[in-house]
Amino acid sequence: MIIDSHQHVIVPTEKQLALMSEAGIDKTILFSTSVHPETTNDLESFEKEMEALNGIVSGKQNAIESKIKSIEELAGVIEKNPTKFMGFGSVPLGLSQDATSSWIEDKVIRNKFLGLGEFTLAPGQVQLLKPIFSAAKDFNNLPLWIHTFSPLAIDDIKAISLLAKQFPEVPVILGHLGGANWLETIKLAKESKNLFLDLSATFSTLVVSLAIKTLPERTLFSSDAPYGNPLICRETIESVTNDSHVKDQVLGLNIAELLDL
Repeated sequence: MIIDSHQHVIVPTEKQLALMSEAGIDKTILFSTSVHPETTNDLESFEKEMEALNGIVSGKQNAIESKIKSIEELAGVIEKNPTKFMGFGSVPLGLSQDATSSWIEDKVIRNKFLGLGEFTLAPGQVQLLKPIFSAAKDFNNLPLWIHTFSPLAIDDIKAISLLAKQFPEVPVILGHLGGANWLETIKLAKESKNLFLDLSATFSTLVVSLAIKTLPERTLFSSDAPYGNPLICRETIESVTNDSHVKDQVLGLNIAELLDL
């Protein structure tokens, strides 16, 4: 089974299903979004969406109302397409431990989402994830998906790794393989069995190849659509390894085992 382990909600849903069909993807793990660049038709409208995205990725925007609306959108898409989509639930940063747990109970568990994320942080703010880790442990070790591309630096990724070591039973997916810090990120993941490597938005086929060779059992196919193309991402993985078992692992078996599908 081919599973894209990270896409954002695309509207209309038919467009997302068409991308999956083109790439031969059986199931997709969807993440909520308040930004829809796929709906833009000109530079001005696209820049407006990207400004909003940059605010989210930099950790400057964390509006509760926006998160609730995007979670409702996500839950609705999954409800209408239960054989194609599964979800991870967004959780605000900066809440108390009790408020974090209540949010997860209400917005994640009740919606039958399988994990938590995507978490986007400003540099130097990794400590905000500690209540998330603690709650994830309490909810039967829900996996976390953390954005580790820019604006995070290698010190932030190291801090995430140290925090993950305090919660060794909580799976942590390092989104976008650390961006420019991909080599150090692979080395950090090799040291901790609860760290997983997400292959979306990687810099080159060399990066994908090294990640798969180093940790074939903890590397995950994903496209980050609409920002990446699922077919191209799948073909990239298939082009860097001739081992059919490893291909099957990366393209679906690893995430299926992680989420007990």
